[in-house]
Amino acid sequence: MQCAPTGFLEVSVRVIKKRVWVGVLLVFMVGTALIALAENKRFVDDSEELFKEIQIFADSVTLIGADYIESVPLKDLVYGAIGGMMRTLGGYNQFLDPESFEEITVETKGEFGGVGISVGMESGILTVISTMEDTPAFSAGIKPGDRIVKIDGKSTRGAAFDESVKKLRGAAGTKVTITVFREKTDKISEFIVTRAIIKLESVKDPEIIEGDIGYIKVSEFQEKTVGDLDKEISKLNKKGMKSLILDLRNNPGGLLDAAIEVSDLFLEKGLLIVYIEGRNPAQKVEFFSEKEAKYADINLAVIVNKTSASAAEIFAGAMKDNKRALVIGTRTFGKGSVQTVIPLGDKSALRLTTAAYFTPRGDNLRDKGIDPDVYVEQKELVREKMLTDDEEDESRIFEKAEPSAAKEKITDRIYDNQLHTAVSVLKGIDVFFERTEKSKETANVTS
Repeated sequence: MQCAPTGFLEVSVRVIKKRVWVGVLLVFMVGTALIALAENKRFVDDSEELFKEIQIFADSVTLIGADYIESVPLKDLVYGAIGGMMRTLGGYNQFLDPESFEEITVETKGEFGGVGISVGMESGILTVISTMEDTPAFSAGIKPGDRIVKIDGKSTRGAAFDESVKKLRGAAGTKVTITVFREKTDKISEFIVTRAIIKLESVKDPEIIEGDIGYIKVSEFQEKTVGDLDKEISKLNKKGMKSLILDLRNNPGGLLDAAIEVSDLFLEKGLLIVYIEGRNPAQKVEFFSEKEAKYADINLAVIVNKTSASAAEIFAGAMKDNKRALVIGTRTFGKGSVQTVIPLGDKSALRLTTAAYFTPRGDNLRDKGIDPDVYVEQKELVREKMLTDDEEDESRIFEKAEPSAAKEKITDRIYDNQLHTAVSVLKGIDVFFERTEKSKETANVTS
């Protein structure tokens, strides 16, 4: 009869003790999970099956904790397991460790470290939704629609959405290599980008662009968007604005609440803005405009494109379906699902798809998007010479001034055909209403 070496017996005893300790802990975790789930009636019928499945998880953690070649913190195993669960759900579902949760909280307030792009999943491929102006990605030449195929030399195929986003972000001054495929050129390009602190201005470039027509770009829907937009519209009103163009092109979305609050500025009280439905149709939630429209008398046009997504689509859909604005541009991105960030006990969180959202007339936009009222494909932007002095036409300037002085009165402006269309449409609306009012006046006089 052979005896095992003493050292082997000592190791075996330690392993058994460790397995017992981990097993007891996992049984406690399983029991706690089942109690919590039992309180949720949707899972009561599946509790027995759930116990069997979680027992497999408990056994696996026990074996790893006892037999793996290196010691692994239990939290790492649990975090890894939760991350794996979220990846099986696909899309925008993700597990946020405490650091990532803090980052995403800061981002909705308007600042984070990264390269300056918003990304989403399109046909299962990590895709650039928008590139923010004056950011490292914008300077490098990364464009909306680019398919990100590699990050730092590692393929994004099959990678979790949250992992890819985390790789793109980082401390200011660090570098990341982004490899993209651009369908228009059918080429793969590599960009080495130095990260920076990205400060998101959700409301940008407010100005009177022609006559009494104002323009404001909304780059993302954040906590402060409604307040900032309200201030800028008030300023333009004081300058005589009667019509407004809201530019939502390359707007990746943001907060549902912000889209609803901004819609409330333009819609009469009691109109449906959006509704959401989860797994249970009985849990349908509707969001209505709650105040009298502050800017009901402003003619409104909304410009969108392929990379207008999520909250931007909610706003555009509310304006279109309630016949409050004309939507101009191309079909939007088509992100028709609601992600809820649910905090967990240790300051981590789940970003979970909990519902689908629908426009007032009942359209779910997932993979479909919003079709504009006026379809205008974006042409390549070109520079044109524009006079800075509205009171004098070009011929008078050249007649009265020396060539050098005339040159100072002329500046470059980018010709944007979608914006030009929005201006033309609003001019047409103004003419229509002017004629309607004159017809009413004439009718009153003759009667």
